[in-house]
Amino acid sequence: MLSSRQEHILQLLVQLYTETGQPVGSKTLMNSGITVSSATIRNELSKLEDFGLIQKMHTSSGRIPSMQGYRYYVDHLMDPSKVSSTDVQHIKRLFNRKFNATNEIIEWSANILSELTSYTAFSLGPEVKERRLTGFQIVPLNARQLMAIIVIDQGYVESQVFSIPHSVSTEDIEKMIRIINDRLLGETLLTVYHKLRTEIPLVLQRYFSNSGNILYLFEDVFNQAFDEQIYVGGGMNLLSSEAITNPNEFQSVYSLISDTDKLTELLISDTDEKIDIKIGEELNNELLQNMSLVTGSYDVFQRGKGLVAVLGPANMSYSKLLGVMDVLTDELSRHLETYYRHLENSGE
Repeated sequence: MLSSRQEHILQLLVQLYTETGQPVGSKTLMNSGITVSSATIRNELSKLEDFGLIQKMHTSSGRIPSMQGYRYYVDHLMDPSKVSSTDVQHIKRLFNRKFNATNEIIEWSANILSELTSYTAFSLGPEVKERRLTGFQIVPLNARQLMAIIVIDQGYVESQVFSIPHSVSTEDIEKMIRIINDRLLGETLLTVYHKLRTEIPLVLQRYFSNSGNILYLFEDVFNQAFDEQIYVGGGMNLLSSEAITNPNEFQSVYSLISDTDKLTELLISDTDEKIDIKIGEELNNELLQNMSLVTGSYDVFQRGKGLVAVLGPANMSYSKLLGVMDVLTDELSRHLETYYRHLENSGE
C-alpha cells in the first residue's frame, strides 16, 4: 500500500514523463508541486523503485514508470482530462461531412481518432445480429470471374470478387441467384448463416449434380458479410512509435493489425467496462510488450455496441486520451443514430 505522498509522486512522475518523454528527477518534482525536500523525494523515489513501480535510467538520475507503474497509475491515480470546448468543436467539425453509409461513419471515426492522437486507431461498428440481407447481385467481370454485391439494411454494402470453378456453368450461377433471392433475401444475417449450414446444402443437392462446389461458392460469397469489419486509421503511425525500435518489428506489428482474425482477438474484450486499458504483457503478444491498447465502447440505440481503440507506446498520455475518446464516442453514437433514423424514415 502506497502512502498518499508516494501516490502523489508517482502520479506526477507518470504525467510528466508521458508529456515530455524525459526521465523525471527530484528537482523536477519539486518544481512541479511536491512540497518536501529534495532528499525526501529521492527517498520516496527509491521506495517506489523497490516496489517495482518506477525504474532508473542508466544515463540519468531521473526515473521513468515501469509497466507495473503505469498499471497502478491507470487503476488508482488517473482522472480523464477535460477536453477543451475548442477541441470539442474541432471533433464535431471533423464529423460534419456527408456520409452515404454507416460503415463510412465508422471508418471515418478511426481516421479522426488517429489524427487526434497521432497513434494507430481502430473502429468497429455495432453488432450485426439483426441486420438483414436486402439485396443481392452478381456482376460478370470476365469469363471466369464475377463480383457479388451484397446489400444489408442499415446502409451496409459488401462486394467481393470470386473465381468460378470450371465445373460451374452460367446456368448454375443463375440458379444460385434464384435460390438466394427466394430463400435468403429479407432474412437476418444470423438466419442466413444458419441456413447456409442446414437448409441450403439440402436444396443444392436437389438442383446440382456437384453441390459441393456451389456450396463453396455460397460460403465464399457471403463470407465477407459475416466478418466483423474493423477499420484502421493511421497504421503508419506505428513507424514513429517509441515502442518499435527496428523495421522488422514494424513489419511484424503492421502484419498483425492487417490480420482481421488476430486483430479481432486483440480488440474484443470480456470486460463490460466502457474503457479497457491493456498494458505490455497484458496484450499477450511479445510484439506488443512495450505498447498499450486503450479500448472504448459506445452504444447505438437499439443497434448494439461498437468500439474504438488506440494502439500506442506504453508512455501515452492516458488521461488526455480518455477525454478525447469520450467526446469522440459520443459524436460517433450520435451520427450513427441520426443516420439510422434517416434510413428508417426513407423506408416509410
